[in-house]
Amino acid sequence: QVQFVESGGGLVQPGGSLTLACTISAVNSNTYGMGWFRQAPGKQRELVASSTRGARINYADSVKGRFTISRDNAKNTVYLQMNSLKPEDTAVYYCNGVGWRASWGQGTQVTVSS
Repeated sequence: QVQFVESGGGLVQPGGSLTLACTISAVNSNTYGMGWFRQAPGKQRELVASSTRGARINYADSVKGRFTISRDNAKNTVYLQMNSLKPEDTAVYYCNGVGWRASWGQGTQVTVSS
C-alpha cells in the first residue's frame, strides 16, 4: 500500500519561498509518475506540477516560472520548490501519482499572507 507524507508547508509573506517534500512509502515501476496537487478552500483539487517518464515536467499555467518539481529517487522523495508566492497560492498541497493513484495523504498547509 503506497502512502504519502507531505511536509514543508507554513505561513509565508507574499514574494516568499517554500520547499515542500513528499516521501513515498513504496515505489515500483508503475509508480514513477508523480505530481503535486493543491486544494484551496471552496475549490476543487488541481494538479500544479508533474514529473513523468522521460524527464517530462509539466506545470499549471498559474505556477509556471515560479514552481519547480524535482525528485530524489534514492530517497523516494519528490520536492516542490515554490518561489514568488502569491496569496492565491494558499491551499493544502498534496502529492499523488500521475497515471496511477493511491490514497491521499494529509497534505501540508501553505498560507501566503502579509
